[in-house]
Amino acid sequence: MPAWSQDAAQNPQLASAKAFYTIVRTNVLKSADKLPEDKYGFRPSDDVRTFGQLLAHIADAQFFICGTAKEDVSRNRGVEKSAKTKAEIVKALNDGFAYCDAVYAELTDATSAAMVRFFGQQRTKLSMLSFNTAHTYEHYGNLVTYMRMNKIVPPSSEGRPAAPPAKPPR
Repeated sequence: MPAWSQDAAQNPQLASAKAFYTIVRTNVLKSADKLPEDKYGFRPSDDVRTFGQLLAHIADAQFFICGTAKEDVSRNRGVEKSAKTKAEIVKALNDGFAYCDAVYAELTDATSAAMVRFFGQQRTKLSMLSFNTAHTYEHYGNLVTYMRMNKIVPPSSEGRPAAPPAKPPR
């Protein structure tokens, strides 16, 4: 998890929520990079999204859900319907995650408790950001399955870099 910062000490609820978001954001972006473009059309069956459509859906959700937390307005950018190439989808993902990053940066523990409307119900801004993280993790799970079916190790299973060898005693 990211290092505990001065801002995290001042806003521990928001920082804790953002730490989980940061993990899934990193894994989704690495997944987008790992799969070659010719696999973006892969789908295990005809009744589910392709790998590329899943990524585009995640990009749309960043604007839709984080838009609610920011402006009390959900906006759908239509990335899933418009982006066709890996470059377009990856750009939309980066833009969507940057949008959510900015929403986190604008909030504090106190302001994240403000209420917004989501599907006719009142929710806190922090709960919207947490919902976004859960939704992104849900679809990261789909991406993991698609990668495994294509013999690609997902980012969350890559392991950590090996520690440098210990220096021999003098």
